[in-house]
Amino acid sequence: MDPAHLDELAKLEESYWWHVAKRRLAMDIASKFAAPPGLIVEGGVGGARNLLEFQRLGFRVHGLDLMPEAIEYCHRRGIEQADVHDLCQAWPVDPGSASLVVMLDVLEHLAEPVLALEHAQNTLAPNGSILLTVPAWPSLFGEWDRRLGHFRRYTPAMLKQHVHSAGLTMRWLNFWNAFSLPPAIVLRSWQRWLPKSRAAEFPRVSPITNRLLSTVASWERAFLCRCPLPTGLSLIAVVGKPTS
Repeated sequence: MDPAHLDELAKLEESYWWHVAKRRLAMDIASKFAAPPGLIVEGGVGGARNLLEFQRLGFRVHGLDLMPEAIEYCHRRGIEQADVHDLCQAWPVDPGSASLVVMLDVLEHLAEPVLALEHAQNTLAPNGSILLTVPAWPSLFGEWDRRLGHFRRYTPAMLKQHVHSAGLTMRWLNFWNAFSLPPAIVLRSWQRWLPKSRAAEFPRVSPITNRLLSTVASWERAFLCRCPLPTGLSLIAVVGKPTS
């Protein structure tokens, strides 16, 4: 990730509707699979806002990120256990110690996502889980993805294949952010017809629009935690070790 994009991310994580919606969804799902004071390891920490929230809830936390700037955000925000680390190398976490591993919009940045999942699995306690989000719809892959350092966008089948190749089992899989899919399709189509150099940044919205989108996202979150969504701009999954 470009350090400039990381700076933007750290500023937006507090209030921008997409980041808030994803964080709240992650907290809702995480609460079903882990409980304080268990250890949560996050691969790809961004601006450290997720780790702060998990720590506030009473979890022990450990952050890993390839970018020194991201780890510096962790330390400045009071996350003591945070290391600069390549997720495709063996993780500096005690085997079998993590109640939950969190990788939110991370796998698409990795050339070898299966290898990262294998290392994540090694950190899991026997009943531990891995919480994942990834961008969906490979047909939408474009310049914006390339500027963000994405290798791919996922279909459900592709994500299942990577999970199973890592020796893991899919426990729960769903789409999310369905209401953003139609405008994303229009925007990506327009960008292909009228290509030009664009920064990899999130569209600015007014405070009123931001609150409206946050509200819609909360309605969707309440629904998808109970029922499957037929489609969406992203996928969210919980995976774990196979049961014997």
